[in-house]
Amino acid sequence: MEEWKESIIEQTSIQMIDGDRGKNYPKNSDFFSQGYCLFLNAGNVTKSGFSFSDNAFITEDKDQLLRKGRLERNDVVITTRGTVGNVALYDSSVPYEHVRINSGMLILKGGRDILPEYLYYFLKGSRFQNQIAQFVSGSAQPQLPKSTLGKMKISFPIELNVQKRICGVLKSLDDKIEVNRRINDNLEQQAQALFKSWFVDFEPFRDGEFVESELGMIPKGWRVGTLGEMCKCILGGTPSRDNPNFWGGKIAWINSGEVNRFRITTPSEFITEEGLNRSATKLLPKKTTVLAITGATLGQVSLLEIDSCANQSVIGVLENEDYPYSFIYPLIKEKIGELMSHMTGGAQQHINKNNVEGSDVVIPSPSIVSSFNDIAYPLYEKIGYLCLENDRLSQLRDTLLPRLMSGEIKVGDVTL
Repeated sequence: MEEWKESIIEQTSIQMIDGDRGKNYPKNSDFFSQGYCLFLNAGNVTKSGFSFSDNAFITEDKDQLLRKGRLERNDVVITTRGTVGNVALYDSSVPYEHVRINSGMLILKGGRDILPEYLYYFLKGSRFQNQIAQFVSGSAQPQLPKSTLGKMKISFPIELNVQKRICGVLKSLDDKIEVNRRINDNLEQQAQALFKSWFVDFEPFRDGEFVESELGMIPKGWRVGTLGEMCKCILGGTPSRDNPNFWGGKIAWINSGEVNRFRITTPSEFITEEGLNRSATKLLPKKTTVLAITGATLGQVSLLEIDSCANQSVIGVLENEDYPYSFIYPLIKEKIGELMSHMTGGAQQHINKNNVEGSDVVIPSPSIVSSFNDIAYPLYEKIGYLCLENDRLSQLRDTLLPRLMSGEIKVGDVTL
């Protein structure tokens, strides 16, 4: 029979370690885009673990001046300032050998009674995250002091083998999610390279005749037109927040922050039929290409895998019979640099819908696009399928996690 124990963190063997805060703490001038030691920032530790899309490095000399905050393999990192409670595990999958935390994080080390992997999964789970939510509620600048973290509760099986089996179940789901993510990255690169080969470099048509155009030499029979001429562009909107009858319905609605995701499989919120009918927002069908035109995600491009409305900071570019999403989506990704050159505004820069619709594009014949679609469509459909599968796996993991961590269900009762 599994025997469980509940304790506060500081009464277990878990170690809590600060980052360095002394006179040698790095200044802005000490950071570089490449270097010896990765110095973690808030963007590196997300709700989904580590993210390395925006890295800052310090030199070896600077690293040697710092006394605390250096990570060792299987350490757990938790954010303690601003965005509080994001957790990541510094395991063998992280490709950096020298890593330090900043002053808005803590390092937690598993001990003789708690495995580091178990600690990581517990901290991610709802039982622990609910404790954090109660603590930081109402705070303008949330912070989680080490002393407070130490008073928070953790429950765990006394037998380390039981902890190990629980982690094994959860890690098998995480591993499958990661495999799917890598497959999707590869498929996305293949599809974008295929689009560039056909419609930017014109490689399959090199033996044919080319003619002069406003955009340079293009295959004979193709023409230059505008994006708005080729497909419909729709600007989103937001139902009034002052009317409660507009919100909490069954119609999906996204804000521009969602466009930062690889694929959009879940909405930000839900609106009602009344909210849809009495606002500027429009229902965009799944496989609509969406483009963020203002805010922090300005210039991001994604693809809807669900029917959804969007806010006024999002433009939806719809597919049609002649130009399917498998052509529209990589086209917008290819042209995003040019569209960004049309940004206007001061503190809040944005792209105008007219600039998007009026953007010049090379328009091939529908028959050429159809031939391209025969190759590209299966790649994009596979990506969509794996994204939805990852949603299902994530939901399964997140459902199992608190129940396994509380002893409500036993590992032997789980069938994946």
